[in-house]
Amino acid sequence: MPGKANILAGDVGATKTLLAFFALHKGRLEMVAAETFPSSAYPNLEAILEKFLRHHPFSVRRACFGVAGPVSEGRVVLPNLAWENGVDVRALRRPLKTDRVALLNDVEATAYGLRRLAPEQFVVLNPGRPRLQANAALIVAGTGLGEAILFWDGREHRPSASEGSHCDFAPRTALELEFFRYAVDKFGRLSYDRVVSGQGLHLLYRFLRDTGKEAEPAWLAEKLKTDDPGAVISEAALTQRVPLCRKSLDMFVNIYGAEAGNLALKALARAGVYVGGGIAPKILPRLRDGNFMRAFTDKGRLSEVMTEIPVRIVLEPKAALYGAADYAARLGGRKVGAAKMRRTGGKRRSHED
Repeated sequence: MPGKANILAGDVGATKTLLAFFALHKGRLEMVAAETFPSSAYPNLEAILEKFLRHHPFSVRRACFGVAGPVSEGRVVLPNLAWENGVDVRALRRPLKTDRVALLNDVEATAYGLRRLAPEQFVVLNPGRPRLQANAALIVAGTGLGEAILFWDGREHRPSASEGSHCDFAPRTALELEFFRYAVDKFGRLSYDRVVSGQGLHLLYRFLRDTGKEAEPAWLAEKLKTDDPGAVISEAALTQRVPLCRKSLDMFVNIYGAEAGNLALKALARAGVYVGGGIAPKILPRLRDGNFMRAFTDKGRLSEVMTEIPVRIVLEPKAALYGAADYAARLGGRKVGAAKMRRTGGKRRSHED
């Protein structure tokens, strides 16, 4: 083995937890062992770690975990997982036998992971005119919506915390205004997190159905009762060309592009905007048909500036895991190599002891 496998990284979500050992060799991280666990089958992360370490008995010198929740004072409570005490760095020291443990929000972990990815792990939506010594941004749609900024400090890009996805949703068209009224009647308030996500695609679908814009096929209504609605709707839009699903996905892509553009403006992300998460690769044909970028660049007097911002889709599903490993390697004070650009944004919500 070219290096010691003593870096432990994890990507901890409500559905599954992915753990891996990495070796650091000449500034490069090499994955040595990995395993996936169903999160809800265990009472806490410590129980998963104990099982993983029995299977892979390496010593741990430093560790980092990207967790799907906000990190505060070294602790995360996962909103969609019933772990009584959440994840706490203090509780992780005993099974790991090290004090070098850090927690990151999963979006921040994804941001650190981008510098570890090769060019073929991205799809370019807009080449733009990148200015590398400028801010970048990351937007990640999945179960919810995550947003992050990576600010340029004069030497490198550094993740900065953001809860921008919970800002108020702003309709841009007559149809979106009608949707806004429909959703506010249900929830009282509407954020981008509720719209640009798997649940958001289903909400758009119900709006179009309930307001009589398109009819719902009986077979589709039955399928939605048992399967993941976001996946069913996107698949029916892409492969079966169901009009209700196609219009739902059209609205979703337009709103996604508009909010990605909003983030780019707030961050002045001239170094690039990266679109991560599980949804983007699954709807890639619709992201590439031009509607996403039209919504992204449609910013009035600053539209020309928007056309110069590079936009890339992240294809690598393990980006957060690689990012956690990257951050863990830094806990040891070792020099870690990284790509000159593909440094991008992340949430600066971390704690290390």
